Amino acid sequence: MEGFNVSVVVPTFNRVDFVLEAIKSISSQTFQPLEIILVDNNSGDNTTEMVAKYFKSVKILIQKKQGVSAARNLGIREASGNWIAFLDSDDQWHKRKLEEQVKSISKDKLSADLSHTDEIWYRNKIFLNQKEIHKKRGGYIFENCLPLCCISPSSVLIKKKVFDDIGLFNESLDVCEDYDLWLRFCSKYPVNFVDQKLTIKNGGHNDQLSKKYWGMDRFRVQALENLLRSAVLDEWQRQLTKSMLLKKIKILIQGAKKRSNTSTYNKYLEKQKYWEAE
Repeated sequence: MEGFNVSVVVPTFNRVDFVLEAIKSISSQTFQPLEIILVDNNSGDNTTEMVAKYFKSVKILIQKKQGVSAARNLGIREASGNWIAFLDSDDQWHKRKLEEQVKSISKDKLSADLSHTDEIWYRNKIFLNQKEIHKKRGGYIFENCLPLCCISPSSVLIKKKVFDDIGLFNESLDVCEDYDLWLRFCSKYPVNFVDQKLTIKNGGHNDQLSKKYWGMDRFRVQALENLLRSAVLDEWQRQLTKSMLLKKIKILIQGAKKRSNTSTYNKYLEKQKYWEAE
């Protein structure tokens, strides 16, 4: 479709068995992307060799292990397309995913520069029902994005020029980098939502970042603090953000107290005092 040149960015690290299926799902799209960019974080398996063997058109970039944010950011910078899609190497797309998003964006009354889709979730290959809090939405969804990340990177199609305004993924965050970025986007712009389960999320394996790190709210607190200090929020957004920040800090304080973790308890107690006084 005219005006949509899509670069697909696939970050990976030691996931040769997953990444081949991920790229296959991109190659099978009814709307073909301009290019597929694999960003390999210096894998120790034969990921790049196998991708090069079976998908000769894939552009392969290798960087030292810097994390998923740095990998996505490199892919964004190297992309030739005017739209960017992301696919984590353990996820897959329905064959009509890009086609349905391009159609939906083209008809969007809010002229959204970001589209996401509904998802199917599997954990260890077993279907997983999503809770109400994970329900996907379109429009102006900033408030919905505050409790937890409600936009999956693997479901996103976003106009590349938007990154000039909101910035790239925060490479200082080990996890919740997507939560951080979508908050920045949704504080300013509407999103388009395709109410079809076109993104397939596969979880449960040991190298998943959400399993590796305890206390995900620690990173959400960091993202919320960054957002409050950025001066991009209006007063309504600022009050919502501050309220959510204090709620998450309180949870971390309670958890630290329960575990008798004095240093963590004191750290978040100081944060609580600071933001209550703001």
